[in-house]
Amino acid sequence: MGYNIVLIEPEIPNNTGNIGRISLATNASLHLVKPFGFELSDSRVKRAGLDYWQHIDLHIYESVEEFFTIHGDKNMAFLSSHAEKNHYSIPFEEDQFLVFGKESVGLSVSITSKNSDKLYKIPMFGDHIRSLNLANAVSIVVYEGLRTKLNS
Repeated sequence: MGYNIVLIEPEIPNNTGNIGRISLATNASLHLVKPFGFELSDSRVKRAGLDYWQHIDLHIYESVEEFFTIHGDKNMAFLSSHAEKNHYSIPFEEDQFLVFGKESVGLSVSITSKNSDKLYKIPMFGDHIRSLNLANAVSIVVYEGLRTKLNS
């Protein structure tokens, strides 16, 4: 029932630590694509991930190019606040890659333009908000995928 959570160039250690906990709780693999805005040994990553970090199915890539060279042929859904379709319409499948961009700017234009047919957003209904916290966004999407699979 696992997904692959992909963080492209994560910047905030606490988010990555919390997402590590989410991946472990949902039986997902965590893929981290460099460069990071922190060191994985940062105490904030460890604190947010508690003592679970050693149990996470973790994969690290030196660059976006390396990640797509290895996994470019896999089933992916890309999350962006600039998408037209919302995350409820993601056709969730086993071992799917759920790809999230960095906290400050999201996914690059080169990624979103190449994958516009697989681009989804989490709807936001407030007038004064641009984006959600990355760890919260990952939780929303992964648990929606689990809910969808469990109800089918």
